[in-house]
Amino acid sequence: MSHLIARRQMLAGMAALGLGGLSRAAAATAPLAERLAAYALALRYAELDAATIEKVKSHLIDTLGCAIAAFDEQPVRICREVAAAGAGGGATLIGTTQRVSPDLAAFANGGAARYYDLNDIYVNRLTIHPSDTISACLALGETQRANGQALITAIALAYEINCRLLDAFDISQRGWDTPVFGLPAVALAAGKLMQLPLAQMTEAVNLAINDHIPMIQTRMQTLSDWKGLAAAEAARNAVFATLLARGGLTGPAPIFEGKAGFFKQVSGAAEIDVDAFGREAFRINACGMKPYPAVVWAQTAIDAAVAVARAAGSLDQITAIEVAATARGYQMTGSEAEKWAPDTRETADHSMPYIVARAMFDGEITNDSYAPDKLADAHIRAFMRKITVREDRALTARQGDKVPTRVTATLADGRRISREVDDVPGFAGRPMQRVDVERKFRSNVSKRWREARIRSILDALWALDQIDDLGALLGGLTIQAT
Repeated sequence: MSHLIARRQMLAGMAALGLGGLSRAAAATAPLAERLAAYALALRYAELDAATIEKVKSHLIDTLGCAIAAFDEQPVRICREVAAAGAGGGATLIGTTQRVSPDLAAFANGGAARYYDLNDIYVNRLTIHPSDTISACLALGETQRANGQALITAIALAYEINCRLLDAFDISQRGWDTPVFGLPAVALAAGKLMQLPLAQMTEAVNLAINDHIPMIQTRMQTLSDWKGLAAAEAARNAVFATLLARGGLTGPAPIFEGKAGFFKQVSGAAEIDVDAFGREAFRINACGMKPYPAVVWAQTAIDAAVAVARAAGSLDQITAIEVAATARGYQMTGSEAEKWAPDTRETADHSMPYIVARAMFDGEITNDSYAPDKLADAHIRAFMRKITVREDRALTARQGDKVPTRVTATLADGRRISREVDDVPGFAGRPMQRVDVERKFRSNVSKRWREARIRSILDALWALDQIDDLGALLGGLTIQAT
């Protein structure tokens, strides 16, 4: 046990160096988990610029709207019912008056927000939905009686760590899934809301990562309900790990650099410059919001497909369609036979042939695009057989915060109609403004609430930095289950 005592003493000494942070000398040699914890501990609301605060509010509104929209979906109901069976905590199940433990609230609410694949995006070599961390921030903010400014700071922190770690690794090549980056992000955001010292924040990261690393099988072949719940489960695990750390438990360390740690087993080695976090701009400013409920790699394909259909006039004249995508877009949406015969919503909203065909027939993609009768539509199934998907290396080379896709149709008379799109409204390069955020929020909740109530909720959320009672704010989101 002497090594645990020594480590605790070392971390306690580091915490004494000032505001729980690390000195420059200590930071140069400290394990990554401790450097991340020191950054989290030192971050202050006053360091957030007005644009970042606005983005936090926008992404919170968008996330809540997505959660309300999916309230009645069966997987969301199941998660909520399981969470409610453990009632007795202080965190609200969004859409209800029930309160449960913060880890279960993080799971149930996160699953609801993610279910329609309509929440936000961050695009690099891989992609994540960084708003998957918001449910945990809400749960801990409410149970810790934090104010709106503390919540905003925690959300900005979670986004920063989640996105920065994604920038550093390509774990998919080793078979791992991106919710792994939500583990330290949520653990540190939760620890900050709990006002934990450096030593316990570090242990929260150690505990969160070691036993909860997800496999990318979640996003391969036929997709299941778990596609929309994996990140919510990561949030649940991270919150629980942080509660354990607060109680005094220690975790395996060094969790990143150890002989059998994250670098060795999962990601490969990487240099993470924590000093760069938030330096020029917080990463939340590089995150976008989806206009369509579909995998990010198909967002631009939808606009391109609709444009090709309009130019063609009659879809009966189309004999073949070629979709050119980035390498990642091809891998995730068009490289498997299951994507040509989707029998679940989860597979369909990751199927390039289905999404392109449905967009060309309907002129749009909505939540209703994945109804069982639409998935079984014989005309769509026949049309999908005309579609091929391939990687275009030139498009792969251009991928950054944009996702270029080209849709080309060959007509019966030999003509070819091609449209290429690399950006859609809502992506980081064309961010939604308040009016756009509100329009999307209304589209998600208008079946639930009258306009006067929607306006009142929006006004409260835009004033988040002035709110002292998060419980009252979340309690105002109740809806009548159908």
